[in-house]
Amino acid sequence: MVVGYRLYYYLSLGAFVMQRSIVLKEQTLWNISYIRMCLSSFFQYLTHYTLIAALPVFIVQILMLHESQASLALTFFQIGAVLFRPFAGKWMDDFEKKKVLFASLVLFCVVCFMYLGVQTIFFLLILRFFHGAGFSIGTTATATMVAVFSPISRIGEGVGYLAVFTSIAMVIGPFIGLKLITDYSSTFLFGVCALFGLLSFLCGNVQSIPQQKVDSQTENKEAISWKDFLEPHALPIAFCGGLLAFVYSSLLGFLPLYAQKLGMMGMASYFFAVYALVIILSRPLIGKLFNRMGASIVIYVSILVYLAGMVGLSRVNSPIEFLIAGAVIGFGFGGLNPSFQTLAVLAAPTHKSGLATSTYFLFMDIGVGVGSFVLGVVADFTNYRIMYLFCSILVAFIALLFYALTQRNKK
Repeated sequence: MVVGYRLYYYLSLGAFVMQRSIVLKEQTLWNISYIRMCLSSFFQYLTHYTLIAALPVFIVQILMLHESQASLALTFFQIGAVLFRPFAGKWMDDFEKKKVLFASLVLFCVVCFMYLGVQTIFFLLILRFFHGAGFSIGTTATATMVAVFSPISRIGEGVGYLAVFTSIAMVIGPFIGLKLITDYSSTFLFGVCALFGLLSFLCGNVQSIPQQKVDSQTENKEAISWKDFLEPHALPIAFCGGLLAFVYSSLLGFLPLYAQKLGMMGMASYFFAVYALVIILSRPLIGKLFNRMGASIVIYVSILVYLAGMVGLSRVNSPIEFLIAGAVIGFGFGGLNPSFQTLAVLAAPTHKSGLATSTYFLFMDIGVGVGSFVLGVVADFTNYRIMYLFCSILVAFIALLFYALTQRNKK
């Protein structure tokens, strides 16, 4: 009797421990597949930011062309990214995720190696187009898989840590690019980028990916519609992300010129370093707040901080104020971008997570492109201080738009 009771006790205890271990395993964020997806995305972004800084120098000094032709390298990249972004999400949802991920990383890796053969501007622009295509598909695929490999209760934290990896790439990429092209050679630069492409492929080539559930209505649908390329449930939040990218383009395109006007040209690189460092340091806190307190608290606080940073940037008069503005803007953007991306994924059905991710990224791409043009016009007719003040108004509008969306969802 006692032996039977003890046997029952130990079997029950063993079952309880096994159940708890399964639960803990399901809640583990830093699993090997998640880490590999983050690393694959990191090397894609690292290649992107390395070439953004180095290619203008390569085109002007090595190919002996004009500065206007150097800008075409970014234009052709954006064209490829915008055109293929909607297809990336559809392919991730309609086909086996592992195959789409594998194909996108193969394309990205091959393009990176082909930079070693660049000798003319024509070949470079064609290559930039396919690089933009591979980048848009690859980053959409890895971002989708980050959400897949993250526990549902920690998805906000998981997407947030992915932003840390991309922020690190944004900091060290331009430094690597300029260092290699100025101190070494273009061949060495492109060889390093080829290595980054290979590492992105090796890290992203995971063996096991959870099977997706495909809606029967989706399988039987014959007519092609815009919903095959854009996720309707993610559109409202994606529009918020597009406005955020519109404001962010004021930093990408005009901050060095603004710093030059202020007589602080040397501080521009430090601005982005402080900006990215704050994003990296704040991500663990913001991710936990997102999971514990909800999206609304994080988003409203981040909007308020971002607004303060943009207003401060429009009024800076000293290097210390310039860097403080970078830190405040970094905290605000670091809270908003991954939060919006997470909400876009959560708003869509599970089997549409890839399309939701690509929809969000597409609006971000469009926001950066349109913002660069519109804000350039604003700066030409006014000045950079007024332009950044105008961006502050847009940040406040994002708060009103998000409030309207949340109220509609409650109803």
